Amino acid sequence: MKKFDEINIIPFIDIMLVLLAIVLITASFISQGKIQVSVPKASSTVAFKSDDLAKLLTVTENGELYFNDKPIAKEALAQEISQWPKDQKVTLKVDAKAPFQEFVSITDLMAKNDIKNVAIVTLKDKGE
Repeated sequence: MKKFDEINIIPFIDIMLVLLAIVLITASFISQGKIQVSVPKASSTVAFKSDDLAKLLTVTENGELYFNDKPIAKEALAQEISQWPKDQKVTLKVDAKAPFQEFVSITDLMAKNDIKNVAIVTLKDKGE
């Protein structure tokens, strides 16, 4: 019989790397939200960790509002925002073709409640 002095960890490392890749790919899909929105382009962007931002507000092309990927009326959203602490982090994702009034309405609601920590989701413009 052959005596095993060492454990071969190469297959274990291979499996762990595959699992890591799966987790990273899955996490990137989860963080983007379920509502499909074509966000506007900007010349400069700042990267942030989406898990640090607890609240997600989405406005679709038709002006529909979503709070954490669930439909919500403006009145209900105003009531929800009024209960948030002043330092609440918010991600605002507005479709590029949505009426500008929707964007102004949401930012006005947050300004009334002194919520200033708002990240607006955009795509980086490739430039010319």
